[in-house]
Amino acid sequence: MKGMIRRKSILSFLIVLCYQSAVINAQVPERPNVIIIITDDQGYGDLGYTGNPHVKTPNIDNFAKESVRFTNFYVSPVCAPTRASLMTGRYSLRTGIRDTYNGGAIMAASEVTIAEMLKQADYKTGIFGKWHLGDNYPSRPMDQGFDESLIHLSGGMGQVGDFTTYFKGDRSYFDPVLWHNGTQEAYEGYCSDIFADKAIEFIEENHQRPFFCYLSFNAPHTPLQVPDSYYQRYKAIDPSSGFDGDSRPFVEMNEQDKEDARKVYAMVSNIDDHIGKLMLKLDELNISDNTLVVFMTDNGPQQVRYIAGMRGRKGSVYRGGVRVPFYLRYPSKYKGNRDIETTTAHIDLLPTLSEICNVKPPANRNIDGKNLVPLLNAKKVDWENRPLFFYWTRRYPELYHNMAIQKGPFKLVGQTDYNAAISEFELFNIEEDPYEEHNMVHQKIDQAVSLKVELDEWYDQLISAPNILHPPRIQIGHENENPIFLNRNDAGGERGIWAQEEIFGKWRVSIAEGTYRITFRFVEPIPKGGIMYLETGPRIHKAGNSLENSEILEMKNIHLPAMHCDLIPFYAVDDKKIFPFWVKMERMDVSNKS
Repeated sequence: MKGMIRRKSILSFLIVLCYQSAVINAQVPERPNVIIIITDDQGYGDLGYTGNPHVKTPNIDNFAKESVRFTNFYVSPVCAPTRASLMTGRYSLRTGIRDTYNGGAIMAASEVTIAEMLKQADYKTGIFGKWHLGDNYPSRPMDQGFDESLIHLSGGMGQVGDFTTYFKGDRSYFDPVLWHNGTQEAYEGYCSDIFADKAIEFIEENHQRPFFCYLSFNAPHTPLQVPDSYYQRYKAIDPSSGFDGDSRPFVEMNEQDKEDARKVYAMVSNIDDHIGKLMLKLDELNISDNTLVVFMTDNGPQQVRYIAGMRGRKGSVYRGGVRVPFYLRYPSKYKGNRDIETTTAHIDLLPTLSEICNVKPPANRNIDGKNLVPLLNAKKVDWENRPLFFYWTRRYPELYHNMAIQKGPFKLVGQTDYNAAISEFELFNIEEDPYEEHNMVHQKIDQAVSLKVELDEWYDQLISAPNILHPPRIQIGHENENPIFLNRNDAGGERGIWAQEEIFGKWRVSIAEGTYRITFRFVEPIPKGGIMYLETGPRIHKAGNSLENSEILEMKNIHLPAMHCDLIPFYAVDDKKIFPFWVKMERMDVSNKS
């Protein structure tokens, strides 16, 4: 009898224990899958949902209707800064990102990305498309938390940094050589099709565990290349028509502007089809309710076209350059089909995902963004005193030129000199003047002065960030990337370095001691009789060239000690100094682990 009572007691204890465990587990929120879809140079007005009568985006429009729409969402004026802020929750200057090329689009390896943050909770992570935060170790996606990485290099396919597509010219978006987990691989088809299909494959393979998919389309960035079947949908339209009676400002479009708009709209429609396929796949896998999906763009449009009346385009700190659509859908958690008008920004996504996914945010650093969860829960927040800082100029920020601060309804814009009087700035009330047409600086001089004080504080703080004062170095000779290709996008030197032959360029590097074979590729064949120079700090190697009209030169058995330096190569011939298009460095005494 006592044994029976003991067994019953044990059974009762186990039942209570299982019940308590079930209650505890029920209280632990299920972590959602996360998908971020971002497009490149698609402006606020390049959607049917935002009032464009020409572009056809039924899938994105439907997604917007199902989502929480942040109607005053801001990014940086250009792509690499936006992507750095999106990935880290920090202003891009803190991360080392200060430009889109000129060696300024390399993010410091010490930064913690959304992918790295989510991996704390065993998320499977993948990126498909554009990265633009560093093409070499230790700044590649695979070094920054992504398990699966299929990307093009630099800021865009067909650009100088993406040397595997550059020489394809007007076919650079078709049948490209891409970089899969650090290795060059050839693909067939149109780039957006490839990135979307591979992202959907990743979702299929990982849908039974939490995943983070970063689908980062390089379209509709230039070059404006698109399958003809999509172009045919728009070839007969007039993108400047259909706005009669619209009170919003609309800029004049010349014939080239109109043709560019047709191609952009065709590229956007291609993206829209893929977003439709992705949403259908989530339904098929029965994971739509527990998947948080974001759709956004990275900055305003590059070309002249409809932008909902706003002033400025890509590169501008006016609203047309920095205000973008941002739609968030998470059906099991947040009611959709509603607008949130509170000012929000790209820096807010990381802290928001930290809260929603129940993972710790990065520690020991300034996180500039705010957690959007209170807004998603329809709670009132007092963010009126929250400032947003904007800038864009080549190389480094130029004090008071294309620089702005926005706080509450007021926005101070500097398009002037470093020592300009406050009267030379512009002050807008963007709630009353959303098109930034009426400069109020003379009527509200005290407000302008107050904002300028904050602008100065933010500028001084960000321009003094450690990763700006001590920019990231590309690591050469490391086992995680050997050989390594140094491309033009990451080359510093003269401003505006691109595909020029006679230009001074260099790479900021950290070299591991070893013996190297170094290959130099030039834009055009070089004449014989010159001398190839390689400067690495105080060490200079040179070699004559007897090859006639060669595009490739090689140096073998170059022993280099461990050092931090600028790597400066050039070919000297006939009073010219020709900078290589790319440099390949292979350390012969180490294998590649990537």
